[in-house]
Amino acid sequence: MSTATIAKPKGKQPGKGGRRMSLPVLLLVISGVLILTSVVRLITGADGITSTGQMSTALRAAVPIGLAGLGGLWAERAGVVNIGLEGMMILGTWFGAWAGYQWGPWTGVVFGIAGGAIGGLLHAIATVTFRVNHIVSGVALNILALGTTRYLSKFTFEDAPQGSSKQSPPIESLGTFDIPGLSSWLETLNEKHWFLISDLAGLVGGLITNLSPLTVVAVALVPATWYVLWRTSFGLRLRSCGENPVAAESLGVNVYKYKYIAVIISGGFAGLGGAFLSIVASNVYLDGQTAGRGYIGLAAMIFGNWMPGGLALGAGLFGYTDSLNLRGGATNVHALILLIAILLVAGVAYLAWKKKYVPAAITAAVSALMFIWYVSTDEVPNQVVTATPYVVTLLVLSLSAQRLRMPKADGLPYRKGQGK
Repeated sequence: MSTATIAKPKGKQPGKGGRRMSLPVLLLVISGVLILTSVVRLITGADGITSTGQMSTALRAAVPIGLAGLGGLWAERAGVVNIGLEGMMILGTWFGAWAGYQWGPWTGVVFGIAGGAIGGLLHAIATVTFRVNHIVSGVALNILALGTTRYLSKFTFEDAPQGSSKQSPPIESLGTFDIPGLSSWLETLNEKHWFLISDLAGLVGGLITNLSPLTVVAVALVPATWYVLWRTSFGLRLRSCGENPVAAESLGVNVYKYKYIAVIISGGFAGLGGAFLSIVASNVYLDGQTAGRGYIGLAAMIFGNWMPGGLALGAGLFGYTDSLNLRGGATNVHALILLIAILLVAGVAYLAWKKKYVPAAITAAVSALMFIWYVSTDEVPNQVVTATPYVVTLLVLSLSAQRLRMPKADGLPYRKGQGK
């Protein structure tokens, strides 16, 4: 029977407070945040928070997080929780570097994808065939990938020129490019430091300046994922496995096959993110290079409510905070404290309008503490800058937890024929 007859899973619809934000409202919120950011920049003098260089660095930092998130999206839409994204990224960094320094960066990209896909295959065998707990399998895969790459590095990189047991030889660059004329014009406009106009120029300019070809590929994978999963019969079958595998099987869908395909593709995306780190971001493999980005990618996916667009926004947010480590972090994070305090005031007004007085009071207290912190200091310690991406991850997840709707069968064990 054709899967065109598969009805959209009814499931439990989100409540009033969990309705999906419409596009006009989303654009209005983004515009408001941009205006507030510009105001904060003028008040604090921290021009770096919206500079072209900061935005370009943020995009580069967001790419591996976004690719890991896309990997998680594919797996979980098919009903498999993928905590093993970190391990798949680790495999991608190592395989990408190992092949890249020998046969060129594009070969390294292919091997990085393959390395992550191998991790995905292992996770699929454990969770789909043997029905191992998804969390246990993912954690075990992370440990296995870390130990395996460290072991292999001693035999491959240690005796290579400019290599060591914890570092690969340098990898040839994929190169970068700008949009002729437009990139330089936007950078000049950004340097004027005009209200809002320069901030918009910095945002757009950062997206088209100093681009790696692999960055363009990664960004294109977001709409491609949306199209495949939501506009093709293949995507419908795959998503039905994550919503109601018993119903999908009754209509002729090979649930095992689609779960395997999804998790292997998931590993490939995470491996591509790892290859990006070792080939584009640093041109060298380093032990511990992923630094938890697989977990942050999973958080970006959850923040995006298991949708590609929201995932991209989450990756951009986490990438931006991650990039603060590289460009004027202490000054910029200090300015962001004021921005967060103002945003929390807006949150207080919203919660009070919704008559949620207790959360409003708690938010008001946190906002007051942020204002006091900003006024009483000139800069923040470097430790705070380093921790910012992880703090933002926890904060965003805690604030968005009530609006989430995961696939109904995500993480649940499934046995072929169990509906009979």
